[in-house]
Amino acid sequence: MNIPYGLTMRGLLKKQKKFLILKRHPDSRTNPNRWELVGGKVDSGENFDKALIREFKEETNLKIKINDLVGAVQEDFPHKRTVALIMNVEYVSGEIKISDEHIDWKWATMDEIKKLNLSAWFKKLLIEKNYKL
Repeated sequence: MNIPYGLTMRGLLKKQKKFLILKRHPDSRTNPNRWELVGGKVDSGENFDKALIREFKEETNLKIKINDLVGAVQEDFPHKRTVALIMNVEYVSGEIKISDEHIDWKWATMDEIKKLNLSAWFKKLLIEKNYKL
């Protein structure tokens, strides 16, 4: 059976040595109750940079500017495989208000993040980068 690939975009937003992370809803189909970076699927025909800007606005109400690539990670599920491109982003405007896809958010240091229940792709990225983002 051929399992399809999907592309997701994630944004690494840093403020005073802390990173913005979100906790997924317990009813989420993928990674329920796990912490991750802001982002999501690239829609068909959508440019990946526009997708990340859209996802940031939808999930956090923040307007961001995209900078450089941090890395890429693959995550396999029974129904799909996803490749996540993780980009450094910077804050432009807005106040955080999370969508219904998530139940919590926080600014967390790397030491705090290491202790959380993370999405598999996020943990894989951190290990590959030796926890230095």
